Amino acid sequence: MKLSWLDIRDTTAAKAAIIEEAIHQRVDGIVAADPADLQSLPPTVRRVLLPHGNAVPESLENVDLLLLDVTKGVPDEYGSRTDVQYGHFVEVIDAETLDKACVAARTQPWSVILFRDPTKIPLEIVLAAAHQATDNVIITAVADVEEAEIVFGVLERGSDGVLLPARSVGDATALRTAATAEPGSLELVELEVTGISHVGMGERACVDTCSHFRPDEGILVGSHSKGMILSCSETHPLPYMPTRPFRVNAGAIHSYTLSGEGRTNYLSELTAGSKVTAVDSKGNTRLVTVGRVKIETRPLLAIDAVAPNGQQVNLIVQDDWHVRVLGPEGVVLNTTELRPGDRVLGYLPTAERHVGYPIDEFCLEK
Repeated sequence: MKLSWLDIRDTTAAKAAIIEEAIHQRVDGIVAADPADLQSLPPTVRRVLLPHGNAVPESLENVDLLLLDVTKGVPDEYGSRTDVQYGHFVEVIDAETLDKACVAARTQPWSVILFRDPTKIPLEIVLAAAHQATDNVIITAVADVEEAEIVFGVLERGSDGVLLPARSVGDATALRTAATAEPGSLELVELEVTGISHVGMGERACVDTCSHFRPDEGILVGSHSKGMILSCSETHPLPYMPTRPFRVNAGAIHSYTLSGEGRTNYLSELTAGSKVTAVDSKGNTRLVTVGRVKIETRPLLAIDAVAPNGQQVNLIVQDDWHVRVLGPEGVVLNTTELRPGDRVLGYLPTAERHVGYPIDEFCLEK
């Protein structure tokens, strides 16, 4: 879980309401310049003091973590008290301050870093420099929620958290949503194939993403919103063409796939910039960005399967040997060679769907 911190040092309007919202949304930390602003916070929120000008007050009674700006000089006695934790704040504006940020990230249990330039290269450098210091926490100061979403995903590790300036009520909610946006994991089930049939011509969609799929990874696709099969990426060698590890030959254009935030999309709806959920054979998920969708007319093959609970599942794919699905333990199965009794991996969403959103109402799909 990524950490979400709110910066109220320069907040003037509606400060009390902003703090109340942050508590309600379970923001992980609040950063203030005055200890008095931290006094009313519950123990569920980390109370962080970052005083203007490094002026440390005599009493730190309401403070859990004290940060000082290393570019303004840190007193020799800094870190000597046992009643608070310590960390460094660094504003990166040039090569010298970037070096200070790298040192802080490697040596300090807590680092808050503000990058003034819009490029994310300095952040990548800091994260790489602190790669071995796995216990140290790096918080990146951001300008808005959109930047927070980017920072969370820089490199595979990403920043441990972000610090967002609180300008108005609603900021805490938006930040918390961005911090918890990772899809998590899904409970896959083994489906038993009950039938394979040639169903004639139609349009199928290849989903080309901006990511490199792993060997046991693909996307979930199905004719019905409550039953999907794990379609395999083209990561594995093919006899007559090079691998395309960014692609899933997913299925007919009417098919559902999982996108973000529990939503589904038809394959025909996906465009460049859309998000889809990549899933591996253990159910681990991640959001990937669609770079292109190729829709072409091809002969089609219908795969019928049944779940242990009796749920019927159908997937219609291109009728060709190189289209594959994943079986138990990540076994790669050519769809044209499937036979009744074979087992494939699938997922059974429980909610009905309306324009892709889960809803609680009667819906019969055939």
